[in-house]
Amino acid sequence: MSSDHYFPWLSSQGHAPYAWSVLGAVAHATERVELMTYVTCPTIRYHPAVVAQKAATLQILADGRFTLGLGSGENLNEHVVGAGWPAVTDRQDMLAEAIEIIRKLHTGDLVDFRGEFFQVDAARIWDLPDQPVPIGVAVAGDSGIETFGPLADHLIAVEPNADLISAWNAQAATGTVDGTGTRAIGQIPISWGPDRDAAVERAHDQFRWFAGGWDVNADLRTTAGFAAATQYVTPDDVAANIACGPDLDQIVDAVKPFREAGFTDIALVQIGGETQDDFLRDAAPELLEKLRAASN
Repeated sequence: MSSDHYFPWLSSQGHAPYAWSVLGAVAHATERVELMTYVTCPTIRYHPAVVAQKAATLQILADGRFTLGLGSGENLNEHVVGAGWPAVTDRQDMLAEAIEIIRKLHTGDLVDFRGEFFQVDAARIWDLPDQPVPIGVAVAGDSGIETFGPLADHLIAVEPNADLISAWNAQAATGTVDGTGTRAIGQIPISWGPDRDAAVERAHDQFRWFAGGWDVNADLRTTAGFAAATQYVTPDDVAANIACGPDLDQIVDAVKPFREAGFTDIALVQIGGETQDDFLRDAAPELLEKLRAASN
């Protein structure tokens, strides 16, 4: 999964590369791992016609392993083009219209479209993948489920809410473009490391924004805004919400509520770029064994 960001949430994270270039490189370097934007906003910084082309090309490069994850956006990333920041209800309406455009373009037909928010003038995608691009949408409540359940293939959510998944499954369109059935896709940050205190400090330094909730986070405009909004979040607060340190069972316990809620896919985000190699070498193999054992 790659966050489609122009900015990091906090300056201490230090990076915000172009997600589509990163995913193209990962597609080239891998053969089995699934790829996904988590998530792209196809309404302000990008026009949906451009997103449709990018997604089709990446699906070709990934040989059918790509899922287009979409959301209504964060001001942090979308403000850079100077197009304003609409109210959340307007952003959801824009997203629904954007999905309609993307779906039309993914048929390979010549598309002319005049909507409330977007126009498409005689557009056609010439390079289409053999495997259609499935679309996941980030949803947090009933209005999102009612709007996007019939439009998207998969649910993206950040809370282990069984009622949300049940409601999504009831609203979801019959069948999916990739033929797999609808999926519920989640993401959990972790801060594994042999020194728990260092792992907690790293999580606090780079991921304390996670405690803010998306009702607040979506409207924040800069990394300075995120820093100000989280200035009273303590390391203990972070450690209470993010598994930190060497205990792999703590990570398994963090995954359990998502699995029990009905999530089909859960991505673990190891905090700290400098820790990735150590995590993959020293923790990931045993962690995968424990996760598989817990799911049986």
